[in-house]
Amino acid sequence: MKRWIPARLSATQLQVRRPSRRAAGYAAVAAACLAGAALAVPAARAAAPPASGCAAVNLIVARASTEAAGEGTTQSLATQIVNSSTQTVSQEAVVYPATLTNYASSESQGVTNAEQELTTAVNNCPNQKEVLLGYSQGAEVSMDVIAGNSEVGSVKAVSTAISSHVVAIANFGDPGHVVGQSWDLGTATRAGLFPRSSAQLKLLTAFGGSGKIAAWCDANDPYCASGANLTVHLTYLSRYQNAAASFVLGKIGG
Repeated sequence: MKRWIPARLSATQLQVRRPSRRAAGYAAVAAACLAGAALAVPAARAAAPPASGCAAVNLIVARASTEAAGEGTTQSLATQIVNSSTQTVSQEAVVYPATLTNYASSESQGVTNAEQELTTAVNNCPNQKEVLLGYSQGAEVSMDVIAGNSEVGSVKAVSTAISSHVVAIANFGDPGHVVGQSWDLGTATRAGLFPRSSAQLKLLTAFGGSGKIAAWCDANDPYCASGANLTVHLTYLSRYQNAAASFVLGKIGG
């Protein structure tokens, strides 16, 4: 689902269109906790799309595991970006299961569908700036669009002809986190449950590294830092939402 949202306008009716590894411990604890962790998010100020049919910026949002279909808690970040930008901004959610059971298949479907949504956006609006946002499993999805994954079917990275249109990626609690990368933010000193390979890291570096990616992972997060404190994993937006919004706004040009 894509919504057309220029910033700083009073609310009107939304214009809607439709575009187009594996851890038992992860499933055991996070299913209940993430489902209960959804935050109420403010409505973005909305209006009809520009005459060209293309907003200046498009946000593609991948929700966390077990969240209901849509953008999940990360919608609050998307809304902040929309309401702070001086440009027209559209947003859409990655359509994928976001389940903890059959996690590998779910994440692979997320990468496949995110790549399809991104490709459609680029083909329809080649001058549009694309932004990927994600949380938890959705964070892994957002990174694997660029890096490919090693899950079911080994989804290949999207082509550089498409990824070159992505100006920013911001995410939280990525289970594919690897310590010591230029884009790493937060306090983590240990890798995630499913750390990326050197080949994947090279693709992320070639994409732009810290010039385009901001990925927050804090110490003791069970999924991105192999820790034991679930609260750390569930509360990134309370700590870093403003920083993430500022990062994205800087990359899209305000």
